[in-house]
Amino acid sequence: MGERKREFRFFTVADWEEEQAYLSQRHREGWRFTGVRLPGLYGFERCEPQEVAYRLDYNPEGRAHREEYVQMFSDCDWEYIQDYVGYSYFRKAAPASERDAEIFCDDASRLDMMERVMKGRMLPLMVILLMVIVPVLIAEGQRTGPFSRFVTVVYLLILAVYVAVFIKFGVAFRRRTNAK
Repeated sequence: MGERKREFRFFTVADWEEEQAYLSQRHREGWRFTGVRLPGLYGFERCEPQEVAYRLDYNPEGRAHREEYVQMFSDCDWEYIQDYVGYSYFRKAAPASERDAEIFCDDASRLDMMERVMKGRMLPLMVILLMVIVPVLIAEGQRTGPFSRFVTVVYLLILAVYVAVFIKFGVAFRRRTNAK
């Protein structure tokens, strides 16, 4: 059964719920998640197909107190897998109920995680947007030539991705805020 494979799948910082669903689906198909090595490069090993819940938590303070943080999840039968770019990955086999398949007990806890993501990931992205991407677009917009047009197109594509991530995260954040 020791078969292993890697798959490329890209998720933004706003896509953690989709990433959780992807990992759970792969496990139902007989591929246990072993870790993320590079952005978008997921490792799996062959296993018996089963229903498994995967959950991600973004908690930089938890990493500072690793043993207590992991033990808290372990006490609730969550298996710690790894940390990657600020997110901690956990899994739990065959949750008895939908509530048992959650690492957050309520919407307020989910909102707290989203606020940590906002401060730890979205604000730095905003700074990069305002201090790098926008100035380059302005500077390249004043130049002419094929290379300048190429750079402008590349940066416009990057800007579009940024805007899409901000909108997606903003909609999810607003939905959670209204549910609170």
